[in-house]
Amino acid sequence: MPGSSRRQGAVRKAGKGIGAKGNTAGSGGRVRRGLEGKGPTPKAEDRVYHKAYRAHQSGQRPPSRTSGGAGGRGPGGGGVGGKRTGRPGAGAEWVAGRNPVLEALEAGLPVRTAYVAEGSERDDRLRDILKHAAAQGLSLLQVTRLELDRLTGGAVHQGVALQLPAFEYAHPDDVIDAALDADDGLVVALDSVTDPRNLGAVIRSAAAFGAQGVVIPERRSAQMTAAAWKTSAGAAARLPVARATNLNRVLTQASEAGFVIVGLAGDGDMALDELPVDGPLLLVVGSEGDGLSHLVRRHCDHLVSIPISRSVESLNAGVAAGIALYEISRRR
Repeated sequence: MPGSSRRQGAVRKAGKGIGAKGNTAGSGGRVRRGLEGKGPTPKAEDRVYHKAYRAHQSGQRPPSRTSGGAGGRGPGGGGVGGKRTGRPGAGAEWVAGRNPVLEALEAGLPVRTAYVAEGSERDDRLRDILKHAAAQGLSLLQVTRLELDRLTGGAVHQGVALQLPAFEYAHPDDVIDAALDADDGLVVALDSVTDPRNLGAVIRSAAAFGAQGVVIPERRSAQMTAAAWKTSAGAAARLPVARATNLNRVLTQASEAGFVIVGLAGDGDMALDELPVDGPLLLVVGSEGDGLSHLVRRHCDHLVSIPISRSVESLNAGVAAGIALYEISRRR
């Protein structure tokens, strides 16, 4: 699936959920103003809302959270400061079956090649598929059923299938740089969100509310599949999605670059109206089952929660992110 180029770019138990807590508040923030005439962004230790300021005032050095230091260029690097590879996904993905193929075409998913099996029955769905394909200037290659079985790995294709191109991920550096250069910079990071539909929903909300990109881990995380692309409603074609080898390193270096790291957590101890709104913001959304991981929590300057009814334990990742991003946009 085409995405950004190299230079472009739930449910959990109470107390650890994704940004949800009865009678508490969720959060958002606002970013560095880097436009000409507004002056440079103060260093982290000079901004009273940043943890580096508190450490500086107490005479302590902010703790080093990852091996390899600030540069993050050692082995295993993939966060900010590492080699910018923008590596694509593992390969092309297949969409097989008449309903999935029709839905993919209606959603405007990019298509590398479309196939139809010889002798396929012409029902209403196939006629609609042919109509959408013609409208998009997409030719369907005719192959035998045995060949389509082989191409799709034995999937139940009902005589039609689409091959999608591999998604090209941006590099985290590019997303961070774009946010620092923006008037209202904002980045969203996902901590082990495994449902591709939640990933797609977050990308859609991030694009709607002005974020410069989304960062996901390379492992133990949903990737940009057809399901994620479809749920994003095409936003994945406009908003850079970066993939990091080490998410914690990205958070460390974003913090050192001046970002305030805000995690959504059901047990967050900060109310929305208490969250400082100055400076660049990186919003972290935790996994559907466990919320934010222990290491990611340690990287957060603030843990905030979203007020919900006590009759509901938590919100899923996509909904929580959407609410938080809306609130960030509203406060701006």
